[in-house]
Amino acid sequence: MLILESSFKKKHKGKEISLYTMKNKNGLVVQITNYGAIIVSLYVPDRNGELADIVQGYDNIEDYMEGNGPYMGAVCGRCANRIAGGKFTLNEKEYILAVNNGPNHLHGGIRGFDKVVWNVIEFSADLIILEYLSKDGEEGYPGNLKVSVKYTITDQDEFRIDYSAVTDKITIVNLTSHSYFNLSEEGSGDILNQQLMINANYYTPIDQTSVPTGEILKVKETPMDFTFMRPIGAYIDTDSEQLRLGSGYDHNWVLDKPYGKMGLAALAHDPVSGRVMEITTTQPGLQLYTANWVDGEKGKGGKKYQKRWAFCLETQCFADAVNKPHFPQVVLKPGLKYYQSTVHRFFII
Repeated sequence: MLILESSFKKKHKGKEISLYTMKNKNGLVVQITNYGAIIVSLYVPDRNGELADIVQGYDNIEDYMEGNGPYMGAVCGRCANRIAGGKFTLNEKEYILAVNNGPNHLHGGIRGFDKVVWNVIEFSADLIILEYLSKDGEEGYPGNLKVSVKYTITDQDEFRIDYSAVTDKITIVNLTSHSYFNLSEEGSGDILNQQLMINANYYTPIDQTSVPTGEILKVKETPMDFTFMRPIGAYIDTDSEQLRLGSGYDHNWVLDKPYGKMGLAALAHDPVSGRVMEITTTQPGLQLYTANWVDGEKGKGGKKYQKRWAFCLETQCFADAVNKPHFPQVVLKPGLKYYQSTVHRFFII
């Protein structure tokens, strides 16, 4: 059952919040709210043609506004993922950000892009364009940053996300979508037997606070090796320091493709439903997160989402890149344009 648009009608600080529904001819349905540019639902047919919502979330706008600690479905920014110590330096000036994840800054801070009302610039049956102006100094970041997110669905069962941004002062930007996927159906149980391939021979190990150490290590002969399709849970509970530090997978993979060029990031498959999700992107990294810290989160239809009932595949630059010059960079200067794209394509096997 589709989420009711009436359950998302609300005004927040004088701005209208709504729910927008897009459909293609094959039955693919995506629902977006302009609060946080959040992907509320994503309905995909299985091998029998039965539709199911494959992303976790909530039934109404109040639950997104008052909760959503896990960032379900949200666009994360101005800088997604972690920044060590909540600080960075640009042009010899240090910027101090909120520390909202242990000793680190996470997903844009206390009031990141997931907690603001975006302006709807265009909406039709197959696309929606959202814009937000992040003002100079917001959450400690420099520069007025104008951000646009365009969601599109096609009759080839593609769901595309295009991000763009411009600034009037040197700043940092790293945008990602934080959907929690369960290819069987949201809230239907754990995803440990769902299969995953990541197009990456290297990953960035983390320290005890989940920030990359700066090393770039091979995945071969480690639990991080997803170079072939295998169950997500095959090695998740093995005696591995990296898996202990993340309480499961919460790591970045270095994609085997040029930064800025569209290429394969991952394939995910649910043997039960037959659904396959292929992700291609222009981004250099992919963060796999196996919902390790979700514990009884209230979800759709009164469900209680549990640990490892979903997985996130967040295309982005590597965490803490601004403090690690050898990582692909997140710095944006005036006169230049930030532009990244990610495509989710669905099919059945």
